[in-house]
Amino acid sequence: MKRICFLLALLAFVPAAMGQNYEQTTDEECTSIVVGRLASTDGSVMTSHTCDGVSHTWVTVEPAARHKPGDRFLVYKGLRKTSFPGDTTDVRLVGSIPEAPSTFAYLNTGYPSLNEKQLAIGETTFTGPDTLINNDAMFLIEELARLALMRCDNARDAIRLMGATAEQYGYGDGGECLTVADKNEVWFFEICGVGKDRTGAVWAAQRVPDDHVSVSANIPRIGRIDRANKDYFMCSDNVESVAREFGLWDGEGDLIFWKAYNVPRANGHNFKEREWFILNALAPSLGLSIDADELPFSVKPDAQVDVRKVMEILRSTYEGTDLDMCKNWLLETPATSTKPASVNVAPGANPWLTTDTRNTLNTIAPGTIDFKRTVAVAWCAYSTVLQLRNWLPDAVGGICWLAADNPGESPRIPIFAGTTRLPAAFDFCGHKKYRADSFLWTFRRANRLATVAWQTDKQIVNENILKIEDLAFEGLKELEKTPDAAHLNAYTEKIFNEAAAAWQELEAELWHRHGRGF
Repeated sequence: MKRICFLLALLAFVPAAMGQNYEQTTDEECTSIVVGRLASTDGSVMTSHTCDGVSHTWVTVEPAARHKPGDRFLVYKGLRKTSFPGDTTDVRLVGSIPEAPSTFAYLNTGYPSLNEKQLAIGETTFTGPDTLINNDAMFLIEELARLALMRCDNARDAIRLMGATAEQYGYGDGGECLTVADKNEVWFFEICGVGKDRTGAVWAAQRVPDDHVSVSANIPRIGRIDRANKDYFMCSDNVESVAREFGLWDGEGDLIFWKAYNVPRANGHNFKEREWFILNALAPSLGLSIDADELPFSVKPDAQVDVRKVMEILRSTYEGTDLDMCKNWLLETPATSTKPASVNVAPGANPWLTTDTRNTLNTIAPGTIDFKRTVAVAWCAYSTVLQLRNWLPDAVGGICWLAADNPGESPRIPIFAGTTRLPAAFDFCGHKKYRADSFLWTFRRANRLATVAWQTDKQIVNENILKIEDLAFEGLKELEKTPDAAHLNAYTEKIFNEAAAAWQELEAELWHRHGRGF
């Protein structure tokens, strides 16, 4: 026991996710929590997105524009992994469609997320059957989202536009879910292709009841489609025919979208740990079971949900539950003259290990860590909590609460629907090389140091997160009185500067704690 605990203690000082062997797959890269208007504490509609991959972390505000007859909307592939605005490395122009007479300003994150009319979009990938993917088709999911934000001011129109465009010009991505919200309601939009070398798309959309919450986490969640209930369902005409043609449904009974268009997981269900954990956290009275055959599409929360509650859940690593990956990573402390011997969670135990580190721990002591895909992950590029408020002017009513890097360790910066300028750090992505002046590395440096002894460092990290949150929320009421672009821009810059300074101080403190080694 002593030898095992000592070796585990040595490995406790291996930082999380410092290498490239992250525990990630192409179909488990994002989480989106949504909250209906009557389910929130203040009447906000919310969606969210943890972009858990290598999407770019540079961010711009693309301005509204007017277009002349004959102008074209250019469709690209490769934009999501560029290093800065205007980077054309590995970017391909794949087609164009007629441009709209005018377009709205929007926030250009890796997956475009918010426009000036309080239309917001989150995203998660579910891949879908590979027999449906046409890699040569025109539209990837991020380009559909961009098109919707440029042209639409409400969720229903956005869904209709994306569906019709993908059907007409071709959908070239794997299975995707967009959580599409406006200041009054929120929907799931789930979409797949229609086969190799074929132009088109198959899609379904379902509205979340206003007094409910829901979650998408890399598995389709829409079940039976009630076409007669147009207030809650939309879909392409080919949902059943494509499923039958490709052997995804036998034609008996009602088609269940998630069963037909899912790639079966180990449990064959429409959820894994994240969906269950999040819904159970918001509605514990339902007694939802992780061993159930299926979870409900949405649930009514036990208490109305505040936007800061969504931020809190996106920081989740299942600490203190049976899913906690740190619970078996123990350190034995010998007795002293003043203290008895004890066995506790090791200081360096953290839920964001590289695959190699986790495998090493399990080699030393088999069964130490049973991998669980947590809500917050170290390989996250950026994450958003998108808050939409119908009682305020659009410019200040829509807020993108943006964080870079691991959402379990980083603060959130408010960017408004009416913001027109961002701090300079947002101009650069930090994925392809280290850039001290980038938005990502402003926070990643301290975050990685904190995992050296996470059990002791998490307190100071959480204190700093909440300090920046408090600061950001304290000034909102005053800002809402003067929601012009100058004030909105200044507010975003102020909160970012405060956060950057706090994380610089945090980094210095963590180097002081850990720089000597042991």
